Amino acid sequence: MSDSNSLTLADAPALGLCPKGAEARDGAEHASTPWFIAAEELGEYIGIRFGRIAPGASEPEWIFLPHTDYDGIGGLAEIFRRRGGELGRLLQLKHPSPPSWFPLLRAAPSYLKPRKRLKWIPLERGPALRGSLPQPPPAVAWHVFDEAMTLQVRRVCRKASVTVNSFLLKNLTKAIRPSLADESSVVSWMIPVNLRGKVTRPRDTANHSSYVGVRVKSFESVRDVHRNIYAALGKGEHWANWHAYRVGRFMTGGMRKFLIAKGLATSEVYLGGFSNLGEWDPEKKITSPGCQGAWLFSPPTLRCQLLGAGCVTFQNRLTLTLQIHADLTTSPAVPQAWVAAWVKEIGMDVASLLDEPVCPPWSPTQPR
Repeated sequence: MSDSNSLTLADAPALGLCPKGAEARDGAEHASTPWFIAAEELGEYIGIRFGRIAPGASEPEWIFLPHTDYDGIGGLAEIFRRRGGELGRLLQLKHPSPPSWFPLLRAAPSYLKPRKRLKWIPLERGPALRGSLPQPPPAVAWHVFDEAMTLQVRRVCRKASVTVNSFLLKNLTKAIRPSLADESSVVSWMIPVNLRGKVTRPRDTANHSSYVGVRVKSFESVRDVHRNIYAALGKGEHWANWHAYRVGRFMTGGMRKFLIAKGLATSEVYLGGFSNLGEWDPEKKITSPGCQGAWLFSPPTLRCQLLGAGCVTFQNRLTLTLQIHADLTTSPAVPQAWVAAWVKEIGMDVASLLDEPVCPPWSPTQPR
């Protein structure tokens, strides 16, 4: 294993986890698997980041699982089960949009439109990466809310009739805007969609994800963001991208690498990926020592998707994790500042929408 505080993709067999590429060998791979393999061949690190801060600890134990064989929900479930945590049926997609090829036909022209990357103000760069092999981004930060603040976030979202997902994404975007060259830019995010309950895979922990793209404008409210996410789902964009993966399997590896390198593998260039794994074990039935503590999660970063922002609520404690691709920075100070701003925006929104004082833990805790 790599070191005492980090488990990498190569460690998966030692942990009893599905080794990278196992599904490809079994002929049951996700349609996106060849794309992740192509990205890795271009030097990208495709591991999904998970972390556990054990009770009494201040630093996380990092665990990385390959996106070729897991999605966020499946990866976290696999880790819990291997550590003695009992889980029932994993989270299912509730949106009624049925599987269909029509959204792909409707979306096809968008793949021909020109892409525009957002520009940044000068950021602290940090040291160059050592070695030539793909490796996890060193620029990562996190924050753990206590149960009281987590409850207040939920109350705010129920009061505003929005999802926690929409609330967190709106505040994340606002926190990052001051680092954009043009703060009024439209910010595009890739939001994974869990298709469990709609598609069948050989393992419930296998990759069941598609995604939708959501644009966030500077003047939009959390309700606007909420409507935009559900509008994308209503149009079946997650099915369009699911079937686009399948069509892409007929391409050669060279073609896939060309499209990824040119930023043409998706219909637009996203600032980053934003994923919320939802609520896990609110009744606190999981008591295995290896599962206790706060859990962190972040989707991978790519050159065409420089940020990876992840959220998960385990035993009523919400966590935020943000990592940045090394092409933008390797300095942890940058995501630390963004997470601090993200936490601050969440706290101010909670205070204003609940019209009551916010529990103190949201402000004094220094994000890492």
